[in-house]
Amino acid sequence: MPWKGLTVACSTAVLSVAEPEAMTLPSIDSDESVAPDTPWKVIVWNDPVNLMSYVTYVFRSHFGFSAEKAQKLMLAVHEEGKAVVFVGSREEAEQHTSAMHRWGLWATFERVQEN
Repeated sequence: MPWKGLTVACSTAVLSVAEPEAMTLPSIDSDESVAPDTPWKVIVWNDPVNLMSYVTYVFRSHFGFSAEKAQKLMLAVHEEGKAVVFVGSREEAEQHTSAMHRWGLWATFERVQEN
């Protein structure tokens, strides 16, 4: 065996650790405030495929809107080309947009613009 008779020398190492320096964090002025998350909106867009009665049905079934509200939103989609059907958190907006896609509607979500 090539390792026969091999002597390994070990030495003890001394490790010196310096005391860490104190870290200074940036201060936050009391006038600065963190704005809460801006709400998001779901927009349903007009398309050449879905019937107006079906869009009304989807709004009532998914969102639980009254017949009048669902009809009003459907008419906005049909006549104006789009309607905002939900405003809330980004997570909820993503979920509703995905649901509209599953129903076969064209929908997007975007951050509500501050005025």
